[in-house]
Amino acid sequence: MFKPTVIATAISGSLDILFAMILTLWFGREIPNMLRYVASGPFPAAADMGMAGAILGLLIHFALMAVMAAVLMIYLRRNTQYLDHPILVGLVYGLLTYVVMNLIVVPLRFDAPLPPKPLSIATQLFAHICLVGIPMALVARRFLRPQMA
Repeated sequence: MFKPTVIATAISGSLDILFAMILTLWFGREIPNMLRYVASGPFPAAADMGMAGAILGLLIHFALMAVMAAVLMIYLRRNTQYLDHPILVGLVYGLLTYVVMNLIVVPLRFDAPLPPKPLSIATQLFAHICLVGIPMALVARRFLRPQMA
């Protein structure tokens, strides 16, 4: 379980953070500020920590991805019948992670307004489904599917 969790974390975490960086630049913002914002979730003082806060944000991002990957790997290891349907699993898991992060965690921590703006919904759904859920499910299928004898 360790290997697929690490691989899924690296792939999905990298895809997601690169997408976040592209969006950050697209909207004329600075990447270190975006990373400090991520870090300020669990560590509010990170917003004023300069480059250390940005690095902390990157570490927190990958820690969150590791939790997401581990949860999916544990579920799929116990429910191997879903391993043959990685796109469907990725879609469902992406929606689930979207709901948890954007409709529960972020609004509770940052007092974000609900509902989110349509552009935010679209970009976040794309990220959670296409960059997180589906790649994680594909990694799970590769490493957790019972081997044919």
